[in-house]
Amino acid sequence: MSSPTAEPQIQIRRAIRQDLLAIVRLLADDPLGSLRESYTSPLPAAYLEAFAEIDSDPNNELVVAEHAGEVIGVMQITYIRYLTFQGGRRAQIEGVRVDQRFRGQGLGRRMFHWAIERARQEGCHLVQLTTNKERPEALEFYLQLGFTNSHEGLKLYL
Repeated sequence: MSSPTAEPQIQIRRAIRQDLLAIVRLLADDPLGSLRESYTSPLPAAYLEAFAEIDSDPNNELVVAEHAGEVIGVMQITYIRYLTFQGGRRAQIEGVRVDQRFRGQGLGRRMFHWAIERARQEGCHLVQLTTNKERPEALEFYLQLGFTNSHEGLKLYL
């Protein structure tokens, strides 16, 4: 029998179509996400189309963390080949969310260690991400993981 403070059994795996409603729940469950996501049942068709496209792209992995059959974390990893760094390859991490009930317990750290190892397996020499300036706690978390804010990120919404 495990003690109440024992680390819960977490599985990190590629997302499947049946995870989509839980994924959108996580994406919508924060101040910024609640303004741009639509967590309804049935889900808007755009989510289903996006999932199918991501799932069929060998350069994309939508990943979930699961505990006791429940999706409690999500992230997307995109592998990008480019000409600089002698035709190098990098991993872009996006859409990271951890269920509020599991924050502060090491799950995000575990997910990132998993993603960094996947990037190595895919031959990447660099892992990059962006974080919204309205999420200072996320920036601090990424800095603690060893990321450096070496570049300025810019976006142009269309």
